[in-house]
Amino acid sequence: MRNRFFPVLAAGAGLAAIVAFAAIGLAQQPQEGGQQEEVNRADLPPQPFAPQLAALMNLLIQPRHAKLGLAGKAENWILAGYYYNELKRAFDVVSREAPRYKGLPVADLFDAALKQPFQVIDFAIKAGDARQFNESFGKITAGCNACHQTVGNPFIVIKVPEASNFPNQEFNPR
Repeated sequence: MRNRFFPVLAAGAGLAAIVAFAAIGLAQQPQEGGQQEEVNRADLPPQPFAPQLAALMNLLIQPRHAKLGLAGKAENWILAGYYYNELKRAFDVVSREAPRYKGLPVADLFDAALKQPFQVIDFAIKAGDARQFNESFGKITAGCNACHQTVGNPFIVIKVPEASNFPNQEFNPR
């Protein structure tokens, strides 16, 4: 029974493939008048923004990490508090938009690397404690690098900013 059924199934699959290729060929034929209509991408509806994890890290996390470090270095606690909250929110956005990376849950990776040092830096900012800020910011930076190691990207090394990459922003308190 099986031997008689297989040729019929194979013939049916072959016929389906021929019909599919014919339909594709007809769809690619020029429109009436012999000209193929070009699609203007500007006329298409907006497409959803779906960046990869690396793009999200570069767009959202890295600049906020640097700005938090620069604000703390300048002991501008109001600005440091602002960038701390922005960094926390950015991690939430990244974990929501890229929930898994290499099969690992991104939110859990962030939590393991940053939960404890985030609590300490929050306290240091509110207390205006430069020593505690610098220590916890170093642990946040180390947590970032540990996460990169965990996911197999040890070549991505984050460091405490030495100078501002934002020449149009003042980090010193007024």
